[in-house]
Amino acid sequence: MNKAELIEAVQKAMGKEATKRAAEDAVNNVLEAIAVGIKKTSKVQLIGFGTFTVKKRASRMGRNPKTGESMKIAASKSVGFKASSSLKGGLK
Repeated sequence: MNKAELIEAVQKAMGKEATKRAAEDAVNNVLEAIAVGIKKTSKVQLIGFGTFTVKKRASRMGRNPKTGESMKIAASKSVGFKASSSLKGGLK
């Protein structure tokens, strides 16, 4: 499912009166709220769905695939997602 398909699903769930624009605004607002929450508290937990967290990656040595030369890869942060047990259970 991509973002356009998600917007269509949200529009259907909102009922006949909902416009595609309203559904798009709702999806965008939820995604923005999750992004702000992760930046602010490093964790967003949605009971029954899962948890978004900031993960830290330590600096490490890597290899340039083009030249084979060793290089240092800087420390970085990324976002991780862990699905809730109820979401995992629904995948069977």
